[in-house]
Amino acid sequence: MATAFLSTANSFFPSSISPSTSSSCSSSSSSSSSASLGTALVYLNNQNVQRRTLCKAFNESPPPTPALTKRGFSLCFITSLVLAPGNGCSNAIAAILEADDDEELLEKVKKDRKKRLERQGAISSSGQEKGYLQDVVYKLSEIGQAIDNNDLSTASSVLGGSTDTEWVKNANVAFNKLSSSPEEKTQVETFNSSLASLISSVTKNDVESSKVAFVTSATAFEKWTTLTGLVGQLKGL
Repeated sequence: MATAFLSTANSFFPSSISPSTSSSCSSSSSSSSSASLGTALVYLNNQNVQRRTLCKAFNESPPPTPALTKRGFSLCFITSLVLAPGNGCSNAIAAILEADDDEELLEKVKKDRKKRLERQGAISSSGQEKGYLQDVVYKLSEIGQAIDNNDLSTASSVLGGSTDTEWVKNANVAFNKLSSSPEEKTQVETFNSSLASLISSVTKNDVESSKVAFVTSATAFEKWTTLTGLVGQLKGL
C-alpha cells in the first residue's frame, strides 16, 4: 500500500523537470509558505490582542449595583453576624429581632388606641342607645328570675311573645350602631337567635329548653358588652 501511494504521488511531478527547476520550485514554495505562515501568525496575534482587549474590558466593567432594601440590609447584616465568630452573635440577632417586634407592637398599640378612642366617642354620643341596652339588662334579669322559679307565664309577659316587641327592636338599634367588629356582630346574631328560641320554649312551657336558651342569650349579650367596652357603663352586669 505504501509503494502504491508513493507511485501515485510521483505522477504529479513529471520526470522532464530539471533539478534546477525543482530547486527553484522548492525555493519558491518555501518562500510562499513562509509568507503564508507570517500572515497567519499576524492574524492569530491580532485575534489574541482582540480577545485580551475584550476580556480586560469585561473584567474592568463595574458590576451592577443591587438594589438594597431595608429588609435586605437587615438580612445581610444578620447573616454576617451568624457567620462571624464570637459569642455575641446570638445576642445581637436577638436585639435586632426584638427591635422589629417592638416596632410592630408599637404600631398595633397605636391602631388599638385609635379604635378605642373612636369607640369611646361613639358611645359618648349614644346616650339613647345606652338607655335601650340598659333596658335589655333589666328585662333579662326579670326573665332569668322567672325561669329560675319555673314561672314561665311571668317570663312570657316580660318577653312579649315575639321578637317584634319594642324592647327587642330598640336593642337591635343599639347593636347595629355600636357593633363594628365581626366578633361583636356574631354575638348579636347569637343573642337574637337564642332569644327567638327562648320565646318559643317559654310559649311551649318547656322549662329546660327555656333555661338553656336564656343562658345562651344572656351570655351572648354579656360578651357583646365586653367587646364593645360597655360592660362598665351598664348597671346590673
